[in-house]
Amino acid sequence: MTNFSPELATAIMMGGILIGLLTGFPVAFIFGTIGIGVGLLYFGPRVGEIVYTRMYGMMTEYILLALPLFVFMGVMLEASGITEKLYEALYLWLGGLHGGLAIITILIGTILAATVGIIAASITMLTLVGIPAMVRRGYDKSIATGAVCAGGTLGILIPPSIMLVIYGPTAGISVGKLFMGAFMPGFMLSALYMLYVAIRCSLEPQLGPPIPKEERTATMGHKLGLLAQAVLPPVILVMSVLGVIYLGIAPPTDAAGTGALAATILAIAYRRFSWKGLVHVAHATMKTCGFIYLIITMAVAFTSVFIATGGGDVMKNLILSAPGGRWGAFFVVHFMFFILGMFVDWIGIIYLMVPIVTPVGLALGFDPVWFAVMLCVNLQMAFMTPPVASAIFICKGACPPETGISMAHIIRGVIPYVILIMVGIAILVAFPQIILWLPQQMIRG
Repeated sequence: MTNFSPELATAIMMGGILIGLLTGFPVAFIFGTIGIGVGLLYFGPRVGEIVYTRMYGMMTEYILLALPLFVFMGVMLEASGITEKLYEALYLWLGGLHGGLAIITILIGTILAATVGIIAASITMLTLVGIPAMVRRGYDKSIATGAVCAGGTLGILIPPSIMLVIYGPTAGISVGKLFMGAFMPGFMLSALYMLYVAIRCSLEPQLGPPIPKEERTATMGHKLGLLAQAVLPPVILVMSVLGVIYLGIAPPTDAAGTGALAATILAIAYRRFSWKGLVHVAHATMKTCGFIYLIITMAVAFTSVFIATGGGDVMKNLILSAPGGRWGAFFVVHFMFFILGMFVDWIGIIYLMVPIVTPVGLALGFDPVWFAVMLCVNLQMAFMTPPVASAIFICKGACPPETGISMAHIIRGVIPYVILIMVGIAILVAFPQIILWLPQQMIRG
């Protein structure tokens, strides 16, 4: 065993992460290798006990049973054809506005966020349905792709969010309270996105021309019927999940089971259910959850050693010593999350940083639910800030070649939304009750 100081251990482990990320190796293997390697040097064979104790405690968290159920619900909804029905209904109502199709894309992304909650699925669906329609009608390609990426990433914040299911047990916070706390900020960001599109396309009409009136001709009864058929089922699904949590009827894990059943019934009602499709949904769920659980276990191995060596206290003291008092420390934490978001997957960031910064938030006197949701809002930017920027790569990969979309179009398109997320963070700092009001109204936490 090597007896080195907590400061040196912190420098070695954090420096190792930075070097490992530059190699391009999967982040799970980087976390595991550095964590167990430094643990062996510092603790010797006892590292096995340290890692196992924390890893076992995390992986046996009851709330994590909600993860595969929410993933199943999202994948099943992806197969149900819900996106096409929403586009068909909203097209008649909003297509006549400047930037109407981009606004529709963000609105549908918001609805998918409250039902699907899987970023890759949401962005892929919005790309395949929305971008060809916008490009065909003369929309600016950056406006089109920016709306897809921004709208598609809302699912990681608006409940039922996989991020919140993972964040809760990591920080020791009720997932139900996180769900309620993230609800309003998610819809606030959606409103900011749509307002931006409406204002910009009104000032520059050539960026998002309205759809000709003859393409939107329909009776009011027909439009209302389509809207009800498209929107009512997702609303029922959302209430079957979030409603029972808010009313204290069931915890998130049980609500996830209800949501998975409701999504299956919806697929049957839309005549998109088949045994072959069920096998595909089960396979996709296992693949997604396997990837997430691998990162969880390796990140827990890293953080358990990091905290055991005293690295957590070193980082906490470093952040608390930042100039500017509590808000200076708050800015440092968010800046760290922003920089890490450029290089590390959000799951890795949560398991790497949340055990470190949660005590910092408590020491600074911030409400733990507010502090957690603020960091989750920050992580929205991670999907749209290169070089990792998964939303950008998913959108580019799903774009039909005939649309002529390039990476430059997508990157230019997402920049305004990254700025809007920063504006959203400032609003939430000024008005914390946007986050805290719903959790305070819950019947049972």
